[in-house]
Amino acid sequence: MKQIKGLAINDISCVGRCSLTVALPIISSMGIECSILPTAILSTHTGGFSGYTFLDLDKEFSPITNHWKSLNRDFDFIYSGFLCSKEQVDLVINTIDLFKNDNNIVLVDPAMADNGRLYSLFNMEFVDKMKELCKKADVIVPNITEACLLTGMTYIDGPQKKEYITELIYHLSKFGVKKIVLTGVSFNDDEIGVATYDVLSDELRYYAREKISGYYHGTGDIFASVLIGALAKGMDLLDSAKLAVDFTVDSILETLKLDDYDERYGVCFEKVLSKLV
Repeated sequence: MKQIKGLAINDISCVGRCSLTVALPIISSMGIECSILPTAILSTHTGGFSGYTFLDLDKEFSPITNHWKSLNRDFDFIYSGFLCSKEQVDLVINTIDLFKNDNNIVLVDPAMADNGRLYSLFNMEFVDKMKELCKKADVIVPNITEACLLTGMTYIDGPQKKEYITELIYHLSKFGVKKIVLTGVSFNDDEIGVATYDVLSDELRYYAREKISGYYHGTGDIFASVLIGALAKGMDLLDSAKLAVDFTVDSILETLKLDDYDERYGVCFEKVLSKLV
């Protein structure tokens, strides 16, 4: 039996469930050794909080990764999430080049936009840089807005038509990736989920759960962490996506049971970790 080893690249928000404070416990609970490469340290995440602290860790990337290389460290997967600058994208590309091999998986979550809008931190130059990163990936996990920015297609809020989703997937496949998981796919007012596309088998499939009103911080990180863990353990693409959707929805449902829920602190995924163990 071989120990599965993964690398998660994201920031550390010390308070508020997102980024590495989500990825590390979720991936670890799946029996995977999860190494981390922090891009920055923040006192809280940036959604709903003011006065947060921010420490950029760009200068630490090369010393850290060079040390790993001297140890002959390898990874079964590399997962990158939110990146706050073009320079950080370049650092992640360099890291992938350093540790990519014929057998491991590179998953890129091009976290930069939602609800039809680019995050205020970014501009189209960042989008172009993110395209470069996506071309390094085996698996990409954009939402509808991010997919439109990456492909140049017009954003359409849900419900969408299957023809529209198929066209988005087709254009995303031109990045040379092996697998695509498109999130935020909705064909009616009551459900929302994902479209999965395996490029090699040319298989496009869908999965949806009930739509829950509201906005929940960190759910994209939760979804991507479960997805890469499942893929690394050998599950097929649709089953991995189903597990990620179900875990994310169940985390939200558990959170909504709490009397003292404060949306700024993210969802209580800890309460359903036993479903992954």
